[in-house]
Amino acid sequence: MTEPAEKVRVWDAPTRLFHWAVVVLICISWFSADQGYMTVHLVCGLTLLALVLFRIGWGLVGSTTSRFRNFLHPPRRVIGYLAAQAKGAAVPHAGHNPAGGWMVAALLAVLLAQALTGLFGNDGLKFAGPLALLVSADISDAITRIHGMIFDVILLLVWLHVVAVGFYYFVKGDNLVAPMVTGRKHRDRVPEGIALVFAHPLLALGLLAVTAVLAASLLF
Repeated sequence: MTEPAEKVRVWDAPTRLFHWAVVVLICISWFSADQGYMTVHLVCGLTLLALVLFRIGWGLVGSTTSRFRNFLHPPRRVIGYLAAQAKGAAVPHAGHNPAGGWMVAALLAVLLAQALTGLFGNDGLKFAGPLALLVSADISDAITRIHGMIFDVILLLVWLHVVAVGFYYFVKGDNLVAPMVTGRKHRDRVPEGIALVFAHPLLALGLLAVTAVLAASLLF
């Protein structure tokens, strides 16, 4: 089956599903903590941990546009990209652009920190994370405070991400959301002659199974 002439596939399904699953989990995690549904909060946290570990692994063995080496560029290239954008130049990228790539890395880092600190936290009442008993009550309380501060950082990064997406859409005329839904970009938004390799979905399922078992094992 051939691609539509005006579009080309750039994102694989595992990367897109990860992206939207994280959006849902952040919302549920916030609501469950706010309402005191700590069992739901714990399940969300462990699911998020499994997904972040999966995405880190997928950044090493996944499809071309999902790999860290494809979108984590040195500072000089990031600055050059931002300078070109400021001048109105169109710089096509199949996956994340140089600035967006580091935003992805930052989000992964804080999401991992959020999930890990939650394992040692408590709600000050009846709930404690699955690893909270491994540390003293004072340390658990301190980690819980850090857990809350990290969530504020997540909200800030999410806000910056939304602002950036809005900027590209309304100012640059580049819809970044649609490709993360359909997996495809207009051909004029993709560098000419680029060769993208897509990893087999079974590799993603196997990797996700491993990270899910690792996260679930923390309950036992």
